[in-house]
Amino acid sequence: MNDSPVIIIAIFLAAILMFVFPLMTMADKKDDVTQLQVQTATTEFTNEIRTSGTLTQLKVDNFVETLASTGNAYDFDITLQILDENPEKKSNGAQVTIGDNVYYVMYTTQVLDAIKDGGTLKLKEGDIVSVAVKIKGDTIAGQFKKFIFRITGDNSAVIVGEESGICTTTAK
Repeated sequence: MNDSPVIIIAIFLAAILMFVFPLMTMADKKDDVTQLQVQTATTEFTNEIRTSGTLTQLKVDNFVETLASTGNAYDFDITLQILDENPEKKSNGAQVTIGDNVYYVMYTTQVLDAIKDGGTLKLKEGDIVSVAVKIKGDTIAGQFKKFIFRITGDNSAVIVGEESGICTTTAK
């Protein structure tokens, strides 16, 4: 009878090893695949804007649909740094120099307002496009990790995608 608690603990540990760890491993692999999909979609979306010089509601809708196909919900931020067309000119006697490039920034709400109702936002060569994506909530692997690493506060299960680049063409 003295072996009963040991047997119960052994059965409990065996159940954890047989079910929980494989489940955690599979959930973690699914997160890795989702991370790759999100980063790839973000890179393709940013490169499409950079190379075409245009941003439309259709492109944003396709991007959001691609993200949603992973089965998770995401927040995304689009930041455009628009190169000012009127740089400052400095005159120093006979020598005239053109000042530094100046950018003004459009954030997500401004960008989405500019393209709503079928509008097109046209960019020019030298403008900078930045897109950042972050998952809303937690995945199964994230919930497992939060449970296990509750003490350390490990937050490695967050799925994000970031990409930025300079426009290589001026929209016509």
